[in-house]
Amino acid sequence: MNWENLLSLKRYGDTKKRLRIEQNPTRSGFEVDFDRIIFSSAFRNLQDKTQVVPFSKTDFVHTRLTHSLEVSVVGRSLGRIVGQQLLKKYPELITSYGYNSNDFGAIVAAASLAHDIGNPPFGHSGEKAIGDFFSTGNGKIYKDCLTEIEYQDLSQFEGNANGLKILMESKPGIVGGLRISYATLGAFTKYPKASIPIRPSSHVADKKFGFFQEQQHDFFEVAGNLGTLKNNNKILRHPLAYLVEAADDICYTLIDFEDGINLGWISEDYALEYLINLVRDRIDSKKYKTLSTKKDRLSYLRALSINTLILEVSEIFMNNELEILSGKFKDSLIKKSKYKAQMEDIINLSILKIYQAPEVIDKELKGYQVINRLLDVFVGATIRNSKNLATAFDNLSLSCLPKNLINYDSDNTYKILLNVSSFIASLTDGKALEWYKKMS
Repeated sequence: MNWENLLSLKRYGDTKKRLRIEQNPTRSGFEVDFDRIIFSSAFRNLQDKTQVVPFSKTDFVHTRLTHSLEVSVVGRSLGRIVGQQLLKKYPELITSYGYNSNDFGAIVAAASLAHDIGNPPFGHSGEKAIGDFFSTGNGKIYKDCLTEIEYQDLSQFEGNANGLKILMESKPGIVGGLRISYATLGAFTKYPKASIPIRPSSHVADKKFGFFQEQQHDFFEVAGNLGTLKNNNKILRHPLAYLVEAADDICYTLIDFEDGINLGWISEDYALEYLINLVRDRIDSKKYKTLSTKKDRLSYLRALSINTLILEVSEIFMNNELEILSGKFKDSLIKKSKYKAQMEDIINLSILKIYQAPEVIDKELKGYQVINRLLDVFVGATIRNSKNLATAFDNLSLSCLPKNLINYDSDNTYKILLNVSSFIASLTDGKALEWYKKMS
């Protein structure tokens, strides 16, 4: 891989290269990517989607929206710092192509902003509910109508792949989806592989899959342009995807922890001790002692922790840049951090006190039931409608769906099932719960 290709400004439908040197120096195509994502309806829906605590009425608990904004801010800093170092190492990126350090920041910020855009309501419980509907629930009856990889897409439904579908999928009058630059699409795709072959591997990029069969052809075009597609059809992870992943790791570890403290599920004194262990080398003891409230001390330690990790992750990236470019770097950047043990301590406490809290488990169970019921109604109605067998209840249910979901021929079973699943995944927590109550 080389950086000139990896920074491609090309978009779906372009017949020739877009050159950075010909673009506005202060508003590049990468900045446009960010704007297109933030103004999209899929992104706005994140304001009522669970980060950790479903149906939370507490205004200081993070949603997918606030989490995504924070990940984007951290990602922007990571991209700019790394970009500055890369431009020193490869000055031709400036002199011959016109790139600047803000371009790297804009790519990582846009990809980070979109990193959760495909996640269903109710957090990972919603994602699991969609997969289980097809693997063990009523949706299993469609297995024989699908190819192996089509069934795998559905039975292991993946929010990351659904996010790429949202960014890339053409619709009537909307060719190429949001028409995001190839560089940002590459950075967004942390797991550049299909659902099959599974390829068990220790490489972090193989942990999940990143695109559905429906998007494979278009993503291969993106990967070919970026230079990440190899001769054996294996796609290497875009180097900037490591920074998107690190930004997410930093934020969910520290911010979920902060939510747990604010909810009173984790003792503040206990929590402050964990954060102090993370920033012991950088803390300004005099400043810390002047902070009179626990809230202010928590805010200071969280900000210092994020800054500490941003600087260290940037250094880790540059120290391993050649290995990353070759596709041989197998771990997340955080895993190589000297603060790995402190981060794991925070995560382990969060699992015990937050992710496994009775309130979270109870609401995730409710979310699981909601998703399962909506899929049962809408999948059944859409399939029967495609075969001209819709019941009166089916017709009432179909009136709730966008028209493009119910106009497929009967031989497009995979597209029907995938599009209905993606539509359910697009719902907010509140809307899904409202429809569940009506359907039940």
